[in-house]
Amino acid sequence: MDNYLTLLKKAGTARVIKPVVICLVLLYLALLPMWGDRNTMNVLLLIFLYMALAQMWNLLGGYAGLISLGQQIFVGLGGYSLAIVTRVYEMHFLVGFLVAGVVSVLFALVISVPIFKMKGVYFTIGTWIIAEGLTLLFRNWGYVNYSIGHFITVTRTWSSPQQQMYYLAFIVAVLTFAVVYILLRSKLGLALMAMRDNEAAAEVRGVSLYGTKLRCFLISSFMTGIIGAAIYLNQGQILPDAAFSIDWTISMVFIVIIGGIGTLEAPIIGAVIFVLLRQRLFAFPGYSMAILGAIAVILILAAPRGVMGTISDKTGFEVFSARRRVKDMARRLNIISDDDKPVNEDA
Repeated sequence: MDNYLTLLKKAGTARVIKPVVICLVLLYLALLPMWGDRNTMNVLLLIFLYMALAQMWNLLGGYAGLISLGQQIFVGLGGYSLAIVTRVYEMHFLVGFLVAGVVSVLFALVISVPIFKMKGVYFTIGTWIIAEGLTLLFRNWGYVNYSIGHFITVTRTWSSPQQQMYYLAFIVAVLTFAVVYILLRSKLGLALMAMRDNEAAAEVRGVSLYGTKLRCFLISSFMTGIIGAAIYLNQGQILPDAAFSIDWTISMVFIVIIGGIGTLEAPIIGAVIFVLLRQRLFAFPGYSMAILGAIAVILILAAPRGVMGTISDKTGFEVFSARRRVKDMARRLNIISDDDKPVNEDA
């Protein structure tokens, strides 16, 4: 009993400190444009966008066990949806964001029927083939093949693009994290992790495999479409080969694996490492991908569970956890009562 009470006290202290630290970090990032330089804001903007992308891949691969190489599908669809809404129909970019999410969900719903019949490596390859097919389609589709060459410019309607784009990326990153955090602490999140660990056992326990996968896939598609719109709003133009490039998914996989797949902190840590490395490797054109790959191999060998996974394994430390709180577990085990007092005072 003493051990349980000690654990509860530590958990209670952590529950007070962590939110305060997180709020201070968020406040600092929110106020940064008031005194930060342009380079710092640009780097953080990229970190926010890559973190959001990686968080969606982590939801699929790290928690649902759906290893996809086709997430660039929704990056491209989101970018093109925004470009067409703002350039062709001359509507506000926020409308483009909504259209990007809806189009991505509808396309995900269509392709879910065939790809969910595939398992393991076949699912992975299937998503990649669909992305390659979209590249060819958009490369030869007259409706999106106007202006100069194959690119479409994205119309922006603000006077201070860098500062507003920074806040937009910041909001997208926070929203993406909040969606995943809330989802994983719900019944759907529990079903996802059960399915990832053992599909047969999860199905026996009443988990609908198809329904759970579909809901997770649609949520990820919707958010990835919005993130793709934000990326191309920042870039200002879009090309088929770049929009549907597998480089987007490779970046997501790198970030999540380096950070620690299956942990909520992985996309944050991995995105910081990835973006800072890429900034340094711009000085080595032609060799940057090889250097990045070598660094990834070294990090994986040194920390197979990623940075956060290794820290968590060795110290038990977690900034964010998808698990239920210790007090909730203790109440269910009848160790403490609803007023947080031990059930057996003499124990």
